[in-house]
Amino acid sequence: MSTTSSRTLSEAASKALLRGHGVPLLDERVVATVPEAVAAAAEIGHPVVVKLCGDAIAHKTERGLVRLGLGDATAVEHASEALLAAATPDDGEVSLLVAPMVKGTRELIAGVSRDPQFGPTVLLGVGGILAEAVGDAVVRLVPLTRADAEDMIDDLATQALLAEFRGEPAVDRAALVDVLLGLSAAAESDPTIEAIDLNPLIVVDGRPIAVDALVERSDPAAPAAPAATRARPTPEQFRALFSPRGIVVAGASTHPGKFGFVTLHNILACGYEGKVFATNRDGAEVLGVTCVPDIAEVPDGEADLVVVCTPASANPDLLRGAAAKGITAAFLTSAGYGEAGPEGVRAQEELVALCAELGILLAGPNGQGVVSTPARLCAQIVAPYPPAGRIGVASQSGNFVSSFENLAVATGVGISRAISAGNAAAVTVPDYLAHFADDPETAVGLAYVEGVPDGRAFAESLAPVAARQPLVLLKGGATAGGQRAAASHTGSLATDDRVFDGAARQLGITRAASVEDAFEAAASFATQPLPAGPRTVVMTTAGGWGVVCADAITRSDLELLALPDDLRAAIDEHLPPRWSKSNPVDLAGGETRDTIPTVMELIARHDEVDAVIYLGLGIQANQARLMRDGGFHPDHGIGRIVDYHERQDARFAQAAADIADATGKPILVATELAVADPANPGPATVRATGRLCYPTADRAVRALEHLWRRRQWLDRHV
Repeated sequence: MSTTSSRTLSEAASKALLRGHGVPLLDERVVATVPEAVAAAAEIGHPVVVKLCGDAIAHKTERGLVRLGLGDATAVEHASEALLAAATPDDGEVSLLVAPMVKGTRELIAGVSRDPQFGPTVLLGVGGILAEAVGDAVVRLVPLTRADAEDMIDDLATQALLAEFRGEPAVDRAALVDVLLGLSAAAESDPTIEAIDLNPLIVVDGRPIAVDALVERSDPAAPAAPAATRARPTPEQFRALFSPRGIVVAGASTHPGKFGFVTLHNILACGYEGKVFATNRDGAEVLGVTCVPDIAEVPDGEADLVVVCTPASANPDLLRGAAAKGITAAFLTSAGYGEAGPEGVRAQEELVALCAELGILLAGPNGQGVVSTPARLCAQIVAPYPPAGRIGVASQSGNFVSSFENLAVATGVGISRAISAGNAAAVTVPDYLAHFADDPETAVGLAYVEGVPDGRAFAESLAPVAARQPLVLLKGGATAGGQRAAASHTGSLATDDRVFDGAARQLGITRAASVEDAFEAAASFATQPLPAGPRTVVMTTAGGWGVVCADAITRSDLELLALPDDLRAAIDEHLPPRWSKSNPVDLAGGETRDTIPTVMELIARHDEVDAVIYLGLGIQANQARLMRDGGFHPDHGIGRIVDYHERQDARFAQAAADIADATGKPILVATELAVADPANPGPATVRATGRLCYPTADRAVRALEHLWRRRQWLDRHV
């Protein structure tokens, strides 16, 4: 929130400023007297609007300082006299604004608001007197590109208002883009602008026209001190952190409940193949590793990562000793720093300065650990160790590192690198994500963040990352951002969470709604191709599942494709007459040995199909399990049919992966058996192919929607 004083420009001055940036406005006149108002109305043509204007007048409508629909000179004269008489000494110098009377059935709002974290933003939404009540608004950061402005229009929920409406033409989107770009240009060129309101933007014959405008300015602020430049870790330092040649566990303990024991145990138990050293004061042996009392006794050049489990007071000398041994990365589990009050903050600042002086990458402090499956490294104070994969995790909270690792274990979709940033004293979550974008072992970044004190710097650091690699973000702690300018409707609509969401959309970041949504989005990016378009076909072994999936698609940004005639005819050759003959493609129990792979391939290879969702995998193997456990197996022919059913579901799962690879189109498989019976050969084979088996159709649709939005962003921005 700005601490400088602010002032609101008159409507006339506000419009003059915006007109200079190409914002479309009416042909208006600003006059001082009643006769001048009458003459201006005659030039413009009746009916007209007359308003009382002044730098101290913000809310004209609430004070009754607007007269509408004045159809002749007499009406203009009487209205102008009444308005001038309504002026108060507090209004200062006033004038009359005469404008054409325009009407439209659709009203929008657009404007600028200065966010405390992200700086100037542009907003677009449903306007008029219901702007706050309806709350359909989208936000982007200044400066806008044309693609950003087009995205804003597409993101409005009330798209019906933008199409042909009650006999009026559709909104001229190019003209609306120009409005948004004009607002962005005004905010970018004048850092004193705190807020701009265009409310309403009336849609007249399809074109948005600003009939009211308000600009709020602050006094020029003193130039900010240049931000201290912060050296980012070098590629070699990141290599030492994630692929160390050797590790020192400082503060190893013989007590199985201590961090120093758990860390050493996890490094050894998970198969790290580099050299492992450990220190403790007593020189005791821990888990077969002979500890040394001082890091000075570790051989020179044999280790490049130290995992610090010692108290904060011991760490400066420890790090100096580590640097002398050629160590270039340190992960600190130690607490007692920035989270521990003013003394801890000072200790943390000294720690950062010391590591910079020593040339050591400082991860943490107060962190949970680091995982790197390509190096078989699990240097963390908790379980689990996830399977290898292509997801890179960075989190401000160690708990969410564990959550994502647990989901990797459960689903089989693995992780390449994972790190809890702890206090992120020197290396931030964006730093780790930037490294992942350059990491050949990582296909997608997955992050959890809470506080973003400098949103502008956060956005600028992640913009090039998201352009290079899919990035999924889960944010906690969305709160109200403080007092907004009282005169600004735009400010009241530009909430913290809406601004953050708009920034994510603008940067091409996938913002997730939950832990499961975040992981499943990342898993989809890591294992599925992006669709070329939104056209989706549902293939299901039972009708109800397909109906629910179709509903979910209809609610999403995806398109439930009307089944093309040639595809319907091709499928009809392989299914009994009772099949649905539409999308969803309900097989209606007509599967034979090869039906599912054949029909799936027909669908996926069709030029009009962009993606497939397959429902019903595992049904046959589910019955096979009951037969296997029912007491009659393997007699009565049960053994043979059990084996057949299990082989079939495994074949179907493999076919989904093979056809997706062959066509380059996403094929998402969903069944509740993924969680109800993970050992079922259907979902088990999906996991074996390295893909995610979604537990519900809704979650498969949500994941596919994330993929499609990424494709849209790339097509428009890159």
